[in-house]
Amino acid sequence: MNHNHYCIIMAGGIGSRFWPVSRQSHPKQFIDILGVGRTFLQMTFDRYAAIVPPENILIVTAERYAGLVRKQLPQVPEENILLEPYKRNTAPCVAYATYKLYKKDPDATVIVAPSDHLIIGEEQFRDTMLTALETASQSDRLFTIGIDPTRPETNYGYIQVNKAASKKVGRHASFQVKTFTEKPNADLAKVFLETGEFFWNSGMFIWSLKAIKAEMERCLPEVTTLFQGGEAVYYTPEEKDFIHRVYGDCPSISIDYGVMEKTQKAWVFLSDFGWSDLGTWGSVYERADKDAAGNVVHGGAPMVDDVRNSVVLCNDAKKLVVARGFENLMVIDMPDVLLVCHRDDKTVKDIVTDLTMKDKIDRYL
Repeated sequence: MNHNHYCIIMAGGIGSRFWPVSRQSHPKQFIDILGVGRTFLQMTFDRYAAIVPPENILIVTAERYAGLVRKQLPQVPEENILLEPYKRNTAPCVAYATYKLYKKDPDATVIVAPSDHLIIGEEQFRDTMLTALETASQSDRLFTIGIDPTRPETNYGYIQVNKAASKKVGRHASFQVKTFTEKPNADLAKVFLETGEFFWNSGMFIWSLKAIKAEMERCLPEVTTLFQGGEAVYYTPEEKDFIHRVYGDCPSISIDYGVMEKTQKAWVFLSDFGWSDLGTWGSVYERADKDAAGNVVHGGAPMVDDVRNSVVLCNDAKKLVVARGFENLMVIDMPDVLLVCHRDDKTVKDIVTDLTMKDKIDRYL
């Protein structure tokens, strides 16, 4: 493995679309939602430990989740766990990791990745990421991974490519980015699919530290000027107090909007390695093992009869769960919440919004 290759795993989200299993106190990246014996964060670490040296993996998370990270990934050095005191979206997260790592290894090339993706084709994924790392180490381009869309999905962002500006790298096609688009409505998603120019935005990035540092300083000086002042304190006991001051002054902005949509150096590697952004119950339902009637059933002692295309989950292995005579529902039983609703992502989103509006956020979210 190349010891100048690193991975930054972003693990600070609260996963509200997985409510009521995912909570602010214990969000989805720390949960084994798929029932495979490993949490999302652990699976993500395992995946990248096959690509970069394990000691070169950094975890950026919220201060309140520090204990969860240490418990689930005890092999990660303390200095590699970067703790954010406040939620400020992904640009400050990337800036913190970039400037801290730059002090240690300015020649580094890094992968930046979310902590909650599902990858089916692991071998193809490794080949894609290793090729992208090698390419980025010799370039000032900022690469992201685009996934060939299989349906007009409205829960993903899209990348439009400039097919006139392309480069073949090994077995992989790469294109200059034309536009980034947020989650479209159904009609627009169909148009995207028909053009052949749009690909799903995986949210994974590959770049050299020098390249992203330069582009962040050009596009986001309101963020980078804050983190530049930490060169003397990174990897020292004074780092925590410095980061608290910085985050108090830092704007909340995504790396996509702050840099990738503004830079002229954004390129995309195209691949199809069986990727899913498991961001909603709908995406988990699509990927999970189902019984003959199309049901996803986990936990409890289930008695399921005349139920179709539904999700039935219980976190108490000793509880008898009797489900009978319905279809297209979600039944999720937690110690303090019982959720029964239609099996669609909008319903859960609306419920979480209602709870927030009714000041239930501390008790139930």
